Amino acid sequence: MRTRDFGGTPVGAVGLGCMGMSWAYTESERDDDASVALIREALDLGVTFLDTAQPYGDGHNEALVGRALAGRREEAVVATKTGLVVESPDTRNLVRNGTPEHVKASAEDSLRRLGTDAIDLYYLHRVDPQVPLADTWGAMAELVAEGKVRRLGLSEVGVAQAAEAHAIHPVAAVQSEMSLWTRDALGVSGGMSGTLPGDTTGPAEGPGDVVGWCAANGAAFVPFSPLGRGFLTGTVTTADFEETDFRGGNPRFQEDALKANLRIVDVVKAVAARHGATPAQVAIAWTLAQGEHVIPIPGTKKQKYLRDNAGAAALDLTGADLAELDGVPAPVGGRY
Repeated sequence: MRTRDFGGTPVGAVGLGCMGMSWAYTESERDDDASVALIREALDLGVTFLDTAQPYGDGHNEALVGRALAGRREEAVVATKTGLVVESPDTRNLVRNGTPEHVKASAEDSLRRLGTDAIDLYYLHRVDPQVPLADTWGAMAELVAEGKVRRLGLSEVGVAQAAEAHAIHPVAAVQSEMSLWTRDALGVSGGMSGTLPGDTTGPAEGPGDVVGWCAANGAAFVPFSPLGRGFLTGTVTTADFEETDFRGGNPRFQEDALKANLRIVDVVKAVAARHGATPAQVAIAWTLAQGEHVIPIPGTKKQKYLRDNAGAAALDLTGADLAELDGVPAPVGGRY
């Protein structure tokens, strides 16, 4: 696989989001042994940038990644997160906690579950409005000084917050949702309305051109959900989700909105047909085309989709392709 530079370390141009192996999507299909095998196959394919977090299954996902990397830890760049806590596994309510005490304690928990001596990339999952960002980021920087964390990142922030943190300690990466139907991180408005389920802090403000800020400041930009939570693959055509699948509550996946949004998929399919590629590969390749510092992390728990997603690294979209994709209709419905 083609590689991209992450702070002087080459990583696969397409990474792997591991969240869905533990929660949020079709949980009836959860299979830990199969997920371990998938992560190991990802490494074989050159997919070396792995993303997890403590809330994903209330620690389950970190432990799963740790199990998969046993004996192969040096082959992967592992990212995990702090600052967002599962208040109740039953209700899945999430709360923000950016206190220095939580940052330090959660890092120790993550190290233990991952079975590693150091976290390659430690994100602040969400900024806690009750704690000065300088206090949270300062505590994270102390973990770098102690050798427990190698690099720091931010998730779902705007340009002003990224700059504030960067002035204290270098921001190595910013992770935010970005796809053909969620472009706010490029400074394009629309589609960011709503908050993470269970997180009652309030809707995010427009972030500005975060992708451009990252390029100018030597940081990676890491798009999560580059496939629009599976929608852009063209395989989601109805709003019939199982009870534990959180997409069932997303405005864009309600029946009327979903049908209207299929216009976006039609364009993706047309571009894919010209290249003999899949819609998933086109959607991921579009994110890669937004800059050499962009490292998307599509998630899956199925081998055929892992291989499909990895193939996007070899797809070169033309200027005409990108213009056509840039012109897709705006999505109907907010993302949460």
